Amino acid sequence: KYNIDNTEINNLISKIIKKKLTNISPGALIKIITKEVKGTNKIISLLYPIDIINSVEIKRNKDEFDISKIVLKLRKKEIVLSNTIKNNLYSSAIEVGIEPNIIVEFANMFGFEVDFQRDIRTGDTFEVYYEQYVDDDNVVKNTGKIIYASMFVNNKEISLYNFKYNNQQGYYDVDGKSVIKTLMKTPINGARLSSSFGIRKHPILGYNKLHQGTDFAAPRGTPIMASGSGVVIRAEKYKGYGNYVSIKHNSIYVTAYGHMSKFAKGIRKGVRVNQGKTIGYVGSTGMSTGPHLHYE
Repeated sequence: KYNIDNTEINNLISKIIKKKLTNISPGALIKIITKEVKGTNKIISLLYPIDIINSVEIKRNKDEFDISKIVLKLRKKEIVLSNTIKNNLYSSAIEVGIEPNIIVEFANMFGFEVDFQRDIRTGDTFEVYYEQYVDDDNVVKNTGKIIYASMFVNNKEISLYNFKYNNQQGYYDVDGKSVIKTLMKTPINGARLSSSFGIRKHPILGYNKLHQGTDFAAPRGTPIMASGSGVVIRAEKYKGYGNYVSIKHNSIYVTAYGHMSKFAKGIRKGVRVNQGKTIGYVGSTGMSTGPHLHYE
């Protein structure tokens, strides 16, 4: 665009590739200084960001280029934010300025204690104490770990603490018990309960039938997580369940997930999955009237 000779561009690109600094994204602002020499422009300097903290500076040195990575120096600070839930956790957390990735981690921490589709009520409260990394202008550039978090839900307060034990960091309650349980209460985020376990009028067959699981209505393509670690024993089209995955967790528990639009990459019979791994995506395959997860 700036009439730079192709030989010079290719020379510069090859040096950037060798230094493994090619992580440029659409929308990144490139600052370029050029000098006209015999009808074409020569690059004098070039600056571009590769992420929030790191940028690349290129300076001309005669006919060569000196390439260096600049790391933004950030200061760590700790912050406590809290709010009362009016509609849902996400919007109430955004309202007080909590970053989206911290909200997701917060929800994952409480995923074994709280069912975010059924337990949350207007007026419930939450608090989170976590790390932020700011630049010299006090602008937040990155976030660190959650140190402490609490929720007042179901008329009780649940407090969780970040603690390092056996060289592994995890979250523990006030009695020192790890929050990680065998199975998560809800293997999907951002869904609403649309049909619970029990006798109901089947939406397609029209007669009363035992509904052996829980349905969570969610947009098509919403990721579905393994609610516990285990081995996939089925990943195929199955009866009225459409695209269906079942996971054996131990000698007692098997979980099943139906009506997926598609399976996640690598999900097949015999594969071991860890708790929280995406195993598929919400769809409406099989005997279904709209996109949802059937979980049992």
